[in-house]
Amino acid sequence: MEKKKQPVGRCEECEFYDYDEELDAYVCDVSLDEDEMANFVAGNTGRCPYFRFYDEYKSVHKQI
Repeated sequence: MEKKKQPVGRCEECEFYDYDEELDAYVCDVSLDEDEMANFVAGNTGRCPYFRFYDEYKSVHKQI
């Protein structure tokens, strides 16, 4: 019996990944500790515990 891999969240799809006009770059708005930030910078974000899928229509779904 094979283990199914869980979908991996990508930063571009996360609600905490936002554009910072001051830095002129996209940043993670979650307060990360040193180890978590090192993983983020290294691109090892596959298992980010803070990942939340960004759904721009979330409020519309609640109204229906």
